[in-house]
Amino acid sequence: MPFTLATWNINSVRLRAPLVEKLLREEGPDVLCLQECKSPVDKIPLEGFQALGYTHMVARGQKGYNGVAILSKLPIEDVGDKDFAALGHARHVAGRLSNGVTIHNFYVPAGGDKPDRAVNEKFGQKLDYLSEMRDWFHAEAPEKAVLVGDLNIAPLEEDVWDHKKMLKVVSHTPIEVEALGAAQDAGKWVDVTRKDVPEGKLYSWWSYRARDWDEADKGRRLDHVWATPDIANAAHSSRVLRAARGWEQPSDHAPVFATFDL
Repeated sequence: MPFTLATWNINSVRLRAPLVEKLLREEGPDVLCLQECKSPVDKIPLEGFQALGYTHMVARGQKGYNGVAILSKLPIEDVGDKDFAALGHARHVAGRLSNGVTIHNFYVPAGGDKPDRAVNEKFGQKLDYLSEMRDWFHAEAPEKAVLVGDLNIAPLEEDVWDHKKMLKVVSHTPIEVEALGAAQDAGKWVDVTRKDVPEGKLYSWWSYRARDWDEADKGRRLDHVWATPDIANAAHSSRVLRAARGWEQPSDHAPVFATFDL
C-alpha cells in the first residue's frame, strides 16, 4: 500500500484552515501531520478537511499553544501519546495505519532564545524532552514506524544558511544537534529527507522577520521525516514545498513530503 505523507507546522490550524485545504486539494497527500495547531481537538475545523476526503484524524490539543494532529484519507488507529519531560503539553501523538505502519507526530520544544539551561528554562526543557525521547527509543525499539514533525533542530551544516553564524543560535547549537542525534541513533531512525536529498542546502523554515525571506533565503531545516530501517528503503520522492511559505498569511514553515511504497 503506497502512501504519501506530509508534515507541516501550521502555526494555528483554525487561522490557516484555508491553507490546509489548499494543500490537501492541490497536493493530496494520503496523510498530513500538523504541528502547532493551537487548538483544542474539538475546535479543529474538520468539516473542510473531511469534504476533501480526510475523514480520519488522531490529535492532541490545547487552547492557544502546541497541538499535534494527523489527518488521513486512510483508516488510522489512535495508539497514544507521550508527555516527555512532564511538560503537560500536546506535543506528540501516534497513529497506526492498516498496513501496520505507526506514525509518530512530534512538536519538539523550540527552546527559547539563549542556549543555556542555567538562564533559560525553556532550553533545559528542550534538552530534557530530547533525552526522554532517546530513552524511550532505547527501551522500546521502534519498528515499522515513521517519525515526523517540527523537531526544532537543523542538525547538518547544509540545513542552515550559515553554519558558523548559527553555532550559537538555538536550533543549531552543538548540544542540541548532539541530543537530537542521540535520540535518532537510539531508534536507529533514518533521515528520509536527507537519504533522498543528500547534498545541498535544504530548508523548511524562514523567519517572519525577513520580509524578503525568499530572496534572502536565510532558512533552516527544522521539519523532518524519519523512518525505521525496516521500511526506510521503501521511502522516496522527498521534497519541501517551498512555495507554501509564500502563500497568503502563511505559516513560517513549509510542508515536507515523502512517499513510502509498502
